[in-house]
Amino acid sequence: MIGSPGSGKSTLATEIARRTGLPLIHLDQHYWRPGWVAPDDETWAGQMQALAAGERWVMDGNYGGTLNLRLPRADTVVWLDLPTRTCLCRIARSALRHRGEVRPSMAEGCPEQFRPDFILHVLHFRRRSRRRIVRHLQGFTGTLLQFRRQSKAARWLAAL
Repeated sequence: MIGSPGSGKSTLATEIARRTGLPLIHLDQHYWRPGWVAPDDETWAGQMQALAAGERWVMDGNYGGTLNLRLPRADTVVWLDLPTRTCLCRIARSALRHRGEVRPSMAEGCPEQFRPDFILHVLHFRRRSRRRIVRHLQGFTGTLLQFRRQSKAARWLAAL
């Protein structure tokens, strides 16, 4: 499950895991340390290799630098390629709803916060990160489901 922050990756991944019985991996829970501390690159690469080595899983998160580790192990990629304004609205709603709390898909010790740098990341996601995603997906041989509208993702999920 990939897409811009705020696209609904964690919510959709949770529902897919519930319906299929597959183990659920929220990458944010494994990446972040308490207090929003990021791991060093070597530690994260080792964790990512171990997570992707599982036989079956539903995994959500961007972490574009790890697509080369995940894609060879994935049989399906769900790409929530939603409009920036949709993602920004969802982030604002989540920040208000979970203010000061740790969301279920987030690491312990990382309460929800509204950060200007994160909003800028989302604003520039389509221009900066989307190209890298497209490049990585060019060699992907599994099933690619790209949803540009939430309604289409919801219809697909209903049929799952």
